[in-house]
Amino acid sequence: MNKLLTGVSAGVVLLMVGGSAFAQELPGKFEGVTIDAKLIGGQQYENLYSRIGEWEAATGATVNVISKKNHFELDKEIKSDIAVGAISWCVGSNHSSFAPQYPGIYTDLNALLPAAEIEAFVDANIGASTLDGKLVMLPRAQFDVSAMYYQKSLYADEDNKARFKEKYGYDLTPPDTWEQVTDQAEFFANPPDFYGTQYAGKEEAINGRFYEMLRAEGGEYIDADGKPAFNSEAGVRALDWFVNLYKAKAVPAGTTNYLWDDLGQGFASGTVALNLDWPGWAGFFNDPEASKVAGNVGVVAPPKGSSGARTGWSGHHGFSVTENCENKEAAASLVWFLTNEENQKLEAGAGPLPTRDAVWTWVIDQAKDDPYRKEVLEAFQEAAKGAYPVPQSPSWIEISNAVYPELQAAILGDKTSQQALDDAAAKATAILEDAGEL
Repeated sequence: MNKLLTGVSAGVVLLMVGGSAFAQELPGKFEGVTIDAKLIGGQQYENLYSRIGEWEAATGATVNVISKKNHFELDKEIKSDIAVGAISWCVGSNHSSFAPQYPGIYTDLNALLPAAEIEAFVDANIGASTLDGKLVMLPRAQFDVSAMYYQKSLYADEDNKARFKEKYGYDLTPPDTWEQVTDQAEFFANPPDFYGTQYAGKEEAINGRFYEMLRAEGGEYIDADGKPAFNSEAGVRALDWFVNLYKAKAVPAGTTNYLWDDLGQGFASGTVALNLDWPGWAGFFNDPEASKVAGNVGVVAPPKGSSGARTGWSGHHGFSVTENCENKEAAASLVWFLTNEENQKLEAGAGPLPTRDAVWTWVIDQAKDDPYRKEVLEAFQEAAKGAYPVPQSPSWIEISNAVYPELQAAILGDKTSQQALDDAAAKATAILEDAGEL
């Protein structure tokens, strides 16, 4: 733990370049250098960027943020840059689910940063950031696995307890199964003023949720032979969960157009009872200046499907340096700064889970006297026990882009769940065949 560095005032460290070392104090000196960056934007990511000025003051370099978008839009932009040969920028936000698509554009950070710094990260996060032996991104304190946020007052209300017990035959408590989520979402829903739950209904967001619901139902997305296998009985059960709640009007009518920020703002508005979401929202939800449910937020582990397994789709964010960057050392310094111990504490302090060992120790210590943070941490620690990544295919995002309109078609009633999944499986198979993965 003592080998970690914090802040721009860290001591002298050897930067490794091409296998040789030279004395360089991180973050280093790069007078007159401009680093163009493409970063993920959104409420839970912005606070970190406010510290970029510290890195600029310490190094003499300048960061030019040329794009800031949600990761789905950023992914499309990066693919466009690749297609036209326009990878002239240096630093980009990355994610363990997206990284396999870009095997050639990012450089190996092992050659640019001290080994001791890389060893300070959680081994599993570094492993998931390494492709074909290359460390293609350095993880930030945004390790994502979901837990269930809920409004505590709804479960403390005696009238709610009595009516629920009479209708469903069991006590009203925060849900431990997806069957209970369905019951409670329908019970609490009072559209258009209040909804039982919500979900992100497009892009990889819904495909990822479907993927984890499928696994919780005992199904598999890609089988042992590498073929799409989600158009199964388990797949139909998983998709029917989305379909049935939409039909029951237990979710907002616009949910098929929602992404993560929409969910966060929706729960914070006080108009949603249950919200499966990422740890990065924990601080926001309990902030009285930002959230109408502040002081009324409970958190439990993600529910179990019929197989007995909890949903547990996970991944993590990070930053990468392009192969085409003219000053990789400066870019690597910026990536190091954005993910160093001090800045991981900044992000983790608002709820996101860290990816450095020492910051995990710090988070646990910080939570011991704060009941809400302790509850959040315990819920996400339980969630992390069964966490798993998306299928490790370079075609995952392309498959998601083909599958999610079919999931939407079922939700909106244009196709049955089986029809939608059969059509989606056919599209996914064609993508994998074209990519040479089948």
